[in-house]
Amino acid sequence: MRLALFDLDNTLLGGDSDHAWGDYLCTRGILDAATYKARNDEFYQDYLAGRLDLNEYLNFTLEILAATDVAQLDEWHRDFMRDCIEPIMLPKAAALLQQHRDAGDKLVIITATNRFVTGPIAERLGVETLLATEVEMVDGRYTGRSYDVPCFKEGKVTRLNRWLEENGYDLHDSYFYSDSMNDLPLLEQVTHPVVVDPDPRLHEEAKRRGWKEISLR
Repeated sequence: MRLALFDLDNTLLGGDSDHAWGDYLCTRGILDAATYKARNDEFYQDYLAGRLDLNEYLNFTLEILAATDVAQLDEWHRDFMRDCIEPIMLPKAAALLQQHRDAGDKLVIITATNRFVTGPIAERLGVETLLATEVEMVDGRYTGRSYDVPCFKEGKVTRLNRWLEENGYDLHDSYFYSDSMNDLPLLEQVTHPVVVDPDPRLHEEAKRRGWKEISLR
């Protein structure tokens, strides 16, 4: 079965779910809007520029998970899906997913954003297989720590290769859709790299390599 791999933020979504989660928490008054939002925005700019310190960012963004009961987090996330994610769902992205389903392909979302944020989004998109940055739980609570290889830059390749071996798939005739230069390591691995509304650096790289570019906006 052929694989169709998809980045999530700014690819299948018309925005960044990780950054939006932080904004949601600030808007609701759950976190301090002045200090948290400023730091969250700084991290997002670092991500866009390709200089994000992921471990530092995870320590920052996962702290709220450790401080909050899971039932409360799930309630917040339901509101977050309604207020922040539904408005950035892209009809063209849904159509692209359906096109690959109709072709009999195996759909996989592979994202640097943590599984707490992205699990319900993948479910909403009808994609069963999600490779994401993992968040640790102990005795039914989040610890505020991540575990395993973060699903970011070369880590996406590492996590995907392990998943391929465990599940009996390969990258023959595979697709990967992404907007970000951070995903160059994985784009280089697949048969059909497709850049989606790319950042300026990836746009130039795709043009140089003759990769297909599309818009889902």
